[in-house]
Amino acid sequence: MNVNFRASAWILSLFIVGCKANTDNNKKQEPDEIPVVQLANSDTTIYTGYVADIQAIQNVEIRAKVNGFLEQILVDEGSHVKKGQPLFLINVAEYTNAVAKTEAQLSNAHAEAHAAELEVSRVRILTEKNVVSPSDLKLAEARLMAAQAKVKEALSAHDLANLQLSYTAIKAPFDGIVNRIPLKRGSLIDAGTLLTTISDNRSVYAYFNVSEIEYLQLTKGTRASYTENDAVSLVLADGSAYAHKGRIETIEGEFDESTGSIAFRATFPNPERILKHGASGRVRLSNAANDIVMVPQKAVFEIQDKHFVYVLDKNNQIRQRSFLPSRRIAESYIVASGLNAGDTIVYEGIQNLRDGMTIKPLFTTVKK
Repeated sequence: MNVNFRASAWILSLFIVGCKANTDNNKKQEPDEIPVVQLANSDTTIYTGYVADIQAIQNVEIRAKVNGFLEQILVDEGSHVKKGQPLFLINVAEYTNAVAKTEAQLSNAHAEAHAAELEVSRVRILTEKNVVSPSDLKLAEARLMAAQAKVKEALSAHDLANLQLSYTAIKAPFDGIVNRIPLKRGSLIDAGTLLTTISDNRSVYAYFNVSEIEYLQLTKGTRASYTENDAVSLVLADGSAYAHKGRIETIEGEFDESTGSIAFRATFPNPERILKHGASGRVRLSNAANDIVMVPQKAVFEIQDKHFVYVLDKNNQIRQRSFLPSRRIAESYIVASGLNAGDTIVYEGIQNLRDGMTIKPLFTTVKK
């Protein structure tokens, strides 16, 4: 009797444990609630940045045109100058003497020409009276022509001397800012010596290169092309946004074979003179993208450089599916292929999932 009681008790305990285990298993098998989103077509604006080389609209080297000693430096580095304002003076003594010498030569040539004219008049009268032969008149006229040629030669030398004298005063070719002045007063300079550079940066050019693929994407946007007055923005080297918008003015006519890119030029106003010649930044272009499918970044995982998401089927099972992104913007990928509008994908918690699992979908709206 005692043995039968113990056996019954043991069987009962096994039954109770089994029931409890079954209850626990049923609880574990209940699908987890997972956030999902349904993909849809949308419109957005894509912003793309390009490294830009900033140049003043005018930036020229100021070089000496004649030899001499640098006698005076009339401006300082960083000075604002006006067109025609004197910048440097080269010692003028040598060139003043040259002008005086050519003036004397010119006066002598004029005198010789005048004497030759008088001789022609005299010989012409004698020829008319048959005192001298016609050949004497032709000889006198030839001497006059030679004297007149000497006048032109002397006049040319005089003009050249005056021109060289004018080069001793070096003036600003336009309104701008004086840059580095490498030489000091008293320096001996040759023709062609660099004295400084002047920059007119009331406006600046921003040159940047765009790849052929990006160029085609830009020109296939909502606008016909990026050739006429399209507004662009500029990000400065410190990451701050430049206050003024620019305009794309020109696009080169051919691609660079070595880089596969084409050069754009944008112009930016520079009223505060913040932008300097030789500065750098990033030009930002905007392009409209219509009827695209975007996938949240947090829904994507990568395996061997391929992009995957979990797609929900009609039985609430999830399956891995690879897709090809065209580009990434903000916290999303733009889909090139592999996913379509209407597909439902897992939005969060992908690290705890595996292919073929059944989930309880919790539909979520993604904020854009």
